[in-house]
Amino acid sequence: MTQTQQVSTHLLDRVSLWLKQTALNGASLETLVTGFCERLAAAGVPLSRVHLSFAMLHPLYDALGFTWQRGKGVTVEGFRAGQSETDAERFLRSPYYYLYSHDLDHLRRRITPETPIEFPIFEELKRDGATDYFAFVQSFSESHGQGMVGSWTTDAPEGFSDQLIEAMLRLQSSLAVAAKMAVLGKLADNMLTTYLGENAGKRVLSGQIRRGDGETIRAVLVMADMRQSTVLAEREGRQAYIDTLNQFFDAIATPFNRGGGEILSFLGDGFLAVYPCGRHREPSQAAALAAMDAVRQATARMAEMNRERRENGLGEIGYGIGLHIGNVMFGNVGLRDRLTFSAFGTAVNEVSRLQGLTKKHSTHIVASQAFTAYAGGEWETLGEEKLRGVRQKLTVLVPSEKLLKIDQAEAIRHRTQESSSEAEQVMLLYRNRNTPQRDIWNKLLQ
Repeated sequence: MTQTQQVSTHLLDRVSLWLKQTALNGASLETLVTGFCERLAAAGVPLSRVHLSFAMLHPLYDALGFTWQRGKGVTVEGFRAGQSETDAERFLRSPYYYLYSHDLDHLRRRITPETPIEFPIFEELKRDGATDYFAFVQSFSESHGQGMVGSWTTDAPEGFSDQLIEAMLRLQSSLAVAAKMAVLGKLADNMLTTYLGENAGKRVLSGQIRRGDGETIRAVLVMADMRQSTVLAEREGRQAYIDTLNQFFDAIATPFNRGGGEILSFLGDGFLAVYPCGRHREPSQAAALAAMDAVRQATARMAEMNRERRENGLGEIGYGIGLHIGNVMFGNVGLRDRLTFSAFGTAVNEVSRLQGLTKKHSTHIVASQAFTAYAGGEWETLGEEKLRGVRQKLTVLVPSEKLLKIDQAEAIRHRTQESSSEAEQVMLLYRNRNTPQRDIWNKLLQ
């Protein structure tokens, strides 16, 4: 019985129909790829391995890769720009680069024990008993800025027949259409999450898009700011200053985008972070403790960053952090055709003024009594302050040195967070956290 007779065209048509319907239902790329590969295998297509990578328009990541192996399911990995020279060399020797550099749509190679190692991936495929390899490039647009690259591999003794390759090319087109829909959906989610934050992005995607849409929430508020940024900008020049600003945000802001916190907006050389919480003591206390955990991390990271700057002959970067808790309005404001999604209200004004008091009192951190009542720990009272634009005076405090020290358990937890790839934290698609980054890159490019 021939290979073509073993694979029903009716079953393959059903796979194509499933792709279309699943894409219309808004399925994720992972769902599409997993279901597609499993259905092909169930239909009798003798696939041993499928690899698919999708170029993603994303501020942090360049591509998303899926590898399906018979009996093992799908693994999902992300590729971030700025890999090592070794990884770049690996890409230059990959079948995909060969396709791109020769402006080809497809590449097919029969694999036998005698097959020359034309591409590094063939070594792995030989070990797995592969007999035939078929790679392709599928653009999603005329600009080629987004698209899909992939490969089909079989270990069937006779390899791929012409009829089966023809069937897979048809299915490849259906997969490309479905994947493009999923990529565009993920693109919208990526853009909104990156520029608005996860919570605000979800609100906008769920339809909270009209001017005035919003709600009042209770939250712990964190406002941080760089010191002497104007002097730095004039002294360092445009690009050097931007690099310094990003270095500053990497150090101080990262902890506040974890553990229930979210950077809601960057304000010049500062940022506003929120920890939404309920109105009762327990959720308010949990949010305040999470914010203090982030403060300790940020303080340690800033100390480390300034140590490195001193070693490189650069000046230290000063900063101030204000901490508060209160009710804020959370929603859309602006013009009818140009909106922003943010938090605003009296509590936001107050945390901004608290941050400003760090200059007056020559300290890095100032908190309101409302915040410290939930955060607990040792605080030193600075006194009552009349904040500009605020009717009542606020009692303000600074944390003790003991309160800012990171214990061993915290240090271990923070290192674990740092070792996880940012793709795992932001895109929430990656499951193989124990795979070294180089292996991730290599798998993505095969």
